[in-house]
Amino acid sequence: MGGSDMRLQTASSVISFSKELEGESAKFYEALAEKFTQAKDSFLAFAKENKKYVTQVERAYYGVITDAIEGCYAFDVEPADYALETKLAEGAAYADALSQVVKMEEVIVRFYTDAAKQSEVLMADVPRAFMFIVKKRNERLAKLASL
Repeated sequence: MGGSDMRLQTASSVISFSKELEGESAKFYEALAEKFTQAKDSFLAFAKENKKYVTQVERAYYGVITDAIEGCYAFDVEPADYALETKLAEGAAYADALSQVVKMEEVIVRFYTDAAKQSEVLMADVPRAFMFIVKKRNERLAKLASL
């Protein structure tokens, strides 16, 4: 994860962190797509969705952002609490990969849920975007369960 172990407090730092989570998990899905061809299409679709989520969050953020909001500390997010495990163990079976992906998705859902709770008072659009992603990721978890 990012080189800093400072708590994230501003909107832009939390948005940047969400981009890191999405990017990192997208790369993991792309790697899994190469390794496990039976679920290649699903994994590639998830990676693509992650990139869409980044766009949605940024759009919500830039739609409401003002110096006043940027200057205030709406968040208290500890990046280490949301570290992703995106290295697949050597010789991991498909089932192992799936359970690792499920854990990863659960961490990302927790991040968006926590960040949405922390910011709901300040800027409705950003937490709304976060909760939309939570909803979509919960649907993804259901899809993963069926793979």
